Amino acid sequence: MKSLPYFCRGEVVRGFGRGSKELGIPTANFPVSVVDHLPADIDTGIYYGWACVGTGDVFKMVMSIGWNPYYKNTKKSMETHVIHTFNEDFYGEILNVVMVGYIRPERRYDSLEALIAAINNDIEEAKLKLELPEHLKLKEDNFFTSVTSLSSAPPPTTPSTSQTIMNGH
Repeated sequence: MKSLPYFCRGEVVRGFGRGSKELGIPTANFPVSVVDHLPADIDTGIYYGWACVGTGDVFKMVMSIGWNPYYKNTKKSMETHVIHTFNEDFYGEILNVVMVGYIRPERRYDSLEALIAAINNDIEEAKLKLELPEHLKLKEDNFFTSVTSLSSAPPPTTPSTSQTIMNGH
């Protein structure tokens, strides 16, 4: 995928309410405006990378992009699981992510238990892959320290690495 690493940010919106409640794996959801602007070569599936809420610390993350076949969604979504325990929800906050790599395509699961096991395997794989030097350096990218208004700032003309920043509008 030529578009990786891919940088994006957007306001955290309410999703389907299944991540924490049914799966025990909370997710932060991007608005449709961010999903609709993904590059064409970003296929549906599971990705790993780095995430930061607002101007907070940068943590490892896994992200599902697609229709979540187990739930038969009709709307494409980007659901980010930040590998960190937060004390409270952060709806309305700005989530900054860099998608670094691809783990696997979306799959249909026969049971909720099989889906949860697959997500937990994805989390473990992401943790390992993000320890590679080429991925660790992106944790320190100035994308996470730059303060950008979502409503007024265009993407920069000089990207922080090899990609432009998608500001989610």
